[in-house]
Amino acid sequence: METTLTVRASAPIGTISPRLYGHFAEHLGRCCYDGLWIGNQNTSIPHTNGFRSDVLAALKALPVPMLRWPGGCYADHYHWRDGIGPAEERAIRLGMSCGLQVEDDNTLGTHEFLWLCEQLGAEPYLAGNVGTGTPQELCDWMEYCNSAVRTQLARQRAANGHAAPYGVKLWGVGNENWGCGGNYEAATYAREYVRYATMLRHVDPSAELVVCGQEDEWNAILLETIGRHIDLVDHLSIHRYWINGGPESNFSADEYYGLLAEADETEDFITRTAAIVHDATGGKRQIGLALDEWGVWHPEARTWGPRGSATSRDPVTYEQANTLRDALAAGAALEAFHRQCNVLTLANLAQIVNVLQSVVNTEGARMWLTPTYHVLRMHAPHLGATALPVDATRGASLPNGRPAVTGTASQGTDGYAVTVMNRHHEQAATVRIAGIARGAEASATLLAGASASAAHTA
Repeated sequence: METTLTVRASAPIGTISPRLYGHFAEHLGRCCYDGLWIGNQNTSIPHTNGFRSDVLAALKALPVPMLRWPGGCYADHYHWRDGIGPAEERAIRLGMSCGLQVEDDNTLGTHEFLWLCEQLGAEPYLAGNVGTGTPQELCDWMEYCNSAVRTQLARQRAANGHAAPYGVKLWGVGNENWGCGGNYEAATYAREYVRYATMLRHVDPSAELVVCGQEDEWNAILLETIGRHIDLVDHLSIHRYWINGGPESNFSADEYYGLLAEADETEDFITRTAAIVHDATGGKRQIGLALDEWGVWHPEARTWGPRGSATSRDPVTYEQANTLRDALAAGAALEAFHRQCNVLTLANLAQIVNVLQSVVNTEGARMWLTPTYHVLRMHAPHLGATALPVDATRGASLPNGRPAVTGTASQGTDGYAVTVMNRHHEQAATVRIAGIARGAEASATLLAGASASAAHTA
């Protein structure tokens, strides 16, 4: 199978924001506790300030430009004051997320998370509590993190070890409030959002606020109800999980293609949502789309959806195999993110360690990288560069009509970066790159496996 990919260097799309390569850490399963955080009392596994040293090193090399925390569904149960002050004095609460009820000792709190972000060079994105919280509680959290005025909360932050304001810019006003975050109707949540956002703007006018979106009907009603207060919205949160690919491994060719087709449909969802935003604002207000949860969610890691109740692990751990097929699905999404970089402003892969489409897995003292990790690292040269269109000619097509070989390209200060992906289940590909002048030095990295089910293990 031969394919030519033509890079149209004279037709730039826009800048690929590092925020499109964000990650997501929720207090769910073994993501935050045990995966990232093991605490300062654990001496059997090397750690730095309570975080696993091996995981820290792997994430620093990735990189991680932005990190969302503490949820997810957990956000609308989380009360930030439980996670500050001396660790031994913090309240032990019921950790509730996605149907789990576990002990949460709150040793991983605001200061610990923001320290992690500093170490990774990651921009923090804090998800606030609407479901069980109040506007005052979320305003207090913002003031605690960001205020340079010597208020009681700012002095408390200093007493807890951080005199300077953290300057957190990204704040989510609830999470999935159409479901686990309170089962709101769109119009009811819209009015609640306006109330929260109005108060938050008083605390820090420079903060960027993220409103909870969903599907087309919800989004249209939400934005219409917000109406004249639309200036309170900076980003619209949307989520996309791919669930129709059959089992995590030992999948058929049809299931393999089914998952990749579902990943491709994410771009249609982005463009459709962007059109709804444009219609609602008349193009007078630039509201970015925040795909702040995305990725593969296999039936073994859920109790709902196709095959979920029949094949999920008992008890459900939200952990799943991460194969080369999952890495290809992630690559398909990243290609779409580049093409839509003028409307998509944030994206967060779910989740960063152990849970769902993780980039790092741990088991006891062992740590290993998933195929998805390598795909993200191979795309790192695109961050901050200018996205360029790529056209595929010749070659085979997939069942959904897409080319079997696809690519994404960008131009940065150091030259061009081109990422090529062969999605065909059986056939190898010979690829010719056109549109870039010959004669320049080039280097290449290849990610491959014996089959699409290939995976790393401990």
